[in-house]
Amino acid sequence: MTSISERLQAVKSRLRQAENEAGRAPESVALIAVSKTQPADAIREAYTSGQCAFGENYLQEALEKMAALADLPLEWHFIGPIQSNKTRPIAENFAWVHGVDRLKIAQRLSDARPASLPPLNICIEVNVCGEESKGGVDPNEVQPLADAIAQLPGLKLRGLMAIPAPTNDIALQRQQFRMLRELLGSLMHRGLVLDTLSMGMSEDFPAAIAEGATLVRIGTAIFGPRQKRPSDV
Repeated sequence: MTSISERLQAVKSRLRQAENEAGRAPESVALIAVSKTQPADAIREAYTSGQCAFGENYLQEALEKMAALADLPLEWHFIGPIQSNKTRPIAENFAWVHGVDRLKIAQRLSDARPASLPPLNICIEVNVCGEESKGGVDPNEVQPLADAIAQLPGLKLRGLMAIPAPTNDIALQRQQFRMLRELLGSLMHRGLVLDTLSMGMSEDFPAAIAEGATLVRIGTAIFGPRQKRPSDV
């Protein structure tokens, strides 16, 4: 069996290859290791192999792992939908949030962000595939939401994120990622200072990198299959 360290190095090698093939600068794409459902020991092993940024979806599970790994200088990213009653602990414990698609949630995160911490980095989630079952704001509603979030004092709007519909069609993968890149470009043209495209996962990150991803979120290719976990509370 390959170790987490070996799989992590293989993923980083594939990242560098994808950058090269896309004509991107070396190491211009950062890696978030999505560690949801994985034990703290797995995160510690990845850290010893050079990985510092980790993504979590389940708040209570994440807080337990943060406590267990408090001796390590890790950067924590919350990925996925946020319930109103979870905004305070997220604002207090994470450096990034990927997946804001409502102004109400952004306002609550801003209000709850401790003044002792830097502003919380925010990516707006965009529904790039048009499926109602998918989270994210409609592309036509991104501009007013971005303008409003950019004014909130406890937050720093960094860019956009998406979780496209899964497909093996490379052209369709790139089409969905291209939509996100063009949306970011239109926001920047309006004067917003943004630098982040959070897009691409284990199955499609080469296409995301070809279309301008700056952060890719990879879990199973590093940690293996997700572990079973109790329902989040």
